[in-house]
Amino acid sequence: MKRKVLIVEPSEVIVEGLKSTLQHADLKILQPEASASDLAQRLDVLKPDILIINPTLNDNVNELRNGRKMAVAALLYQYVKQSRLRHFDAVIDIRDSRQSILQTLRDLSTKTSTSETSTSNHELTRRETAVLIEVAKGLSNKEIAARLNVSIFTVTTHRKNIVRKTGIKSVAGLTVYALLNNLIDEDTVI
Repeated sequence: MKRKVLIVEPSEVIVEGLKSTLQHADLKILQPEASASDLAQRLDVLKPDILIINPTLNDNVNELRNGRKMAVAALLYQYVKQSRLRHFDAVIDIRDSRQSILQTLRDLSTKTSTSETSTSNHELTRRETAVLIEVAKGLSNKEIAARLNVSIFTVTTHRKNIVRKTGIKSVAGLTVYALLNNLIDEDTVI
């Protein structure tokens, strides 16, 4: 069954670009919304599995979820304070590659189909694992972004999710975590 995606974004150009990016994915794109007014009612009717929303329209993710089983991704194309993004399940930056955007949505789709979208889920997504491996190798956020072909904002969000899920804040601690979970070998660590 195709996962339903709702895009909430006022820019028609951004919406059409995102729809074009997603058109061949195994997703059902619902009729996009230009504003967040009456969004709660629309969510109850449409029941999307994934909500992609411009965080400047509504950054209160807990209010949007309100018991709904859906993942919520922030759609970025301008500067947004990281503190406004902390409750989103993922960040999609329009500067990310098509592959990265699709991978983010696959990870969100897997997350919504296999578990509740809650902070109690400690399993890292594939993209978070890739970021963790690069952190353990000693790379900076900028280097990780270049290597994974994503934005620095996306790397920062993944790192925050990794810290939230593992409870480990230091690079050394994350490196030990990666070693203990056989994500890297001792020769990889610098």
